[in-house]
Amino acid sequence: MEWFVYMIEATDRTLYTGITTDMDRRWNEHVTGAGGAKYFRGRRPKKLAYLESGHTRSSAARREAMLKKMAAREKRLLAASAGNEAGAFKHLKG
Repeated sequence: MEWFVYMIEATDRTLYTGITTDMDRRWNEHVTGAGGAKYFRGRRPKKLAYLESGHTRSSAARREAMLKKMAAREKRLLAASAGNEAGAFKHLKG
């Protein structure tokens, strides 16, 4: 099963990082609050800012931990990089 590592920009311009096997389903969970992260209780998802595919569950969890340790500036540079696959999910906007 393929896992994705993603970052969502919230309405307060912060970045939430997570992993999933189904990006559409996970986005809807964050937007509706049904099964989404507590992080989005005080803010709303604005857009999918970054996406990486091709991970196993283990490699996705390691990459998520690595991204969470990065400074916001580094995360934004990563989101602007050519390796960002979020363009395939342009429909995911809040």
